[in-house]
Amino acid sequence: MANFIGEYELSIDAKGRFLLPSSFRKQIPKDAGMEFVVSRGFEQCLNLYPMDEWNILSEKINKLNDFNPKVRDFKRLFLNGANIVESDAAGRLLLTKTLLEHAGISKDIVLTAQGNKMEIWDKAAHRAHIQSKMGDFSDLANEVLGGGFISPFENLG
Repeated sequence: MANFIGEYELSIDAKGRFLLPSSFRKQIPKDAGMEFVVSRGFEQCLNLYPMDEWNILSEKINKLNDFNPKVRDFKRLFLNGANIVESDAAGRLLLTKTLLEHAGISKDIVLTAQGNKMEIWDKAAHRAHIQSKMGDFSDLANEVLGGGFISPFENLG
C-alpha cells in the first residue's frame, strides 16, 4: 500500500506530459510498477492512483448499488474520463486534454501527496485553494481528527 508524502512543482509540456519527480518515484512500492490511473478530482484537480490502489478503489465502487441514481451519477462523474497511464522511458506521464481542461491546467502544476494517491493541480488554483483553507486549518483538524486521534507523542515523558 502506498503512503505518499511531498509536494512538487512541475511543468506540463506541449504534449500534456510531466516528469514524475525521482523522490516521488522512490515512494512507489517496488512491486507496483509505473502504471497509474488518472481521474477527475472532487475539487478542480486530478487524482493520480498507482494501479494497485486504483484496483482496491475500483473493487469498492463496483460493489455499489447501480439501482441508486446517486450511485450512477457518482460513477459517471468519477469514472468517466479516467485513464490508464504508464510512464515512458523518460519517466513522464501523459494527461489527456479532457482531464487537463477539467483541472484548468495549462503549464505549471503542483503534484501533492494524499496518502495512497497524488493530486495534480494547476499551480495557481492549488495556491488559491490552500490559502482559502489555511485560516480554518486548526478547526478542520479538530473536526476531522477530534478525540479519535492519538498522538504518538502522548505517552512520552
